[in-house]
Amino acid sequence: MPEKYVGEKSIKINGYEIRKDRLYTKEHEWALIEENKNVRIGITDYAQKSLHDIVYVEAPTIGLKVSQMSPIGSVESIKSVSEIYSPISGEVIEVNNKLSDSPEIINISPYDDGWIAVIKPTALNDEIKNLMKPEEYANYIKQLIRERR
Repeated sequence: MPEKYVGEKSIKINGYEIRKDRLYTKEHEWALIEENKNVRIGITDYAQKSLHDIVYVEAPTIGLKVSQMSPIGSVESIKSVSEIYSPISGEVIEVNNKLSDSPEIINISPYDDGWIAVIKPTALNDEIKNLMKPEEYANYIKQLIRERR
């Protein structure tokens, strides 16, 4: 399977982008640890391409207390509905309100403009070991692609 490094920012696997500055879940969420130690989350390029045209995002509410890998919302496409899981435990302190009017932003920019929420973590140091590094997630995607064939 071709693996390309796109600049220093990303790994490309069969057309799927994996950003090197994030951590990942097996359910295809990403977590970006920001300088202030808050965690911005969203769904991966693999997830948005699997869903196809996203038509609705049910974002979590500000103030919601979440546990690692608990459902915090959903993404609906013309094809299916998928739950969004929190990559880490904490409190939702910000949501991307642009998604309520323009959910397709996730299809266009899953890692930048299509982020879903920001979480103030409560156990970040303990929980990041449960997340995949970019290279691990890339190998996981390769495995999924092989299994689909």
